[in-house]
Amino acid sequence: MKRWMIPFMALAFFLAAALASRWEHDQTAETIKFFPIDREAAFIEAKTTLALGNSNERGRYALRWSVASVLNRRAYLRQDVSLLFADGRLADVLSKWKTNTDAINMEKTVRMRDSRFFQAVSFHHGELHTGENITSSQTMSSSYLYVIDSPYHPRASFRRPRTDDEREWQRVLNKATNEFLRHKADELLTHFSLSKKDYYALYLPELVAYTEQPLPGLSTAKTQTVIGRLWEGLYKSYILGIKKEDGSILSPIGSTMPLILIRKDYSRLFVLIEAKTGEKVMLVQLL
Repeated sequence: MKRWMIPFMALAFFLAAALASRWEHDQTAETIKFFPIDREAAFIEAKTTLALGNSNERGRYALRWSVASVLNRRAYLRQDVSLLFADGRLADVLSKWKTNTDAINMEKTVRMRDSRFFQAVSFHHGELHTGENITSSQTMSSSYLYVIDSPYHPRASFRRPRTDDEREWQRVLNKATNEFLRHKADELLTHFSLSKKDYYALYLPELVAYTEQPLPGLSTAKTQTVIGRLWEGLYKSYILGIKKEDGSILSPIGSTMPLILIRKDYSRLFVLIEAKTGEKVMLVQLL
């Protein structure tokens, strides 16, 4: 059984049992629990969408954010969670769960200002019960959008640039986000005395690529186990609030995009985050 560690001067995911009683689960419905993958259950739809909405509010614009997923069968519990990042920081969270259903739909309009590079990543999960046997199904989806909101340019949005002007905005916004994340990554690695050369490193939105391909050196089945347990821990100890060692809780809003470090020998996994307050957070899982 995998277990979570609490390192010195860092935070940790909580231990999640591989099996749980129905009574226990009913008491903690707002959670994600990983169970062995059901080979017969599969998502026939899973999508995340970002679009610029209409807004007459001066100095601000409306960003429409929607998530939808459909499993090929009804599940005891369906749950989706989506994270919205703006320029490398967490801007908002969407989460919804329903019992005895195959589909989840969520939508939210977020009020924003200034030119930004938005990225949204979603985890779609289903918990299936067959007698005493509990399995799960999972997948991920993502979206991104560039929004231009400048006094020198008409408000606009795009995913893929079509003009030289949009290509320049894409370059500027990508550079600002990448340089911000690189700077924060260097600070976090130094703070926790980690050497990047010992790890496979990726940011959370990049994990979506591994819904269809295995992590380097791992089987597809093992990759899905790693992803499922990662989201289980992220939900409990990051999305629902960053739990500090003294028992207090920090809001994840405004924190840096989670940097995932997987040791090349697959012995452990780290997630590094800087909270909006500047506190540095390390989440650790033994693999």
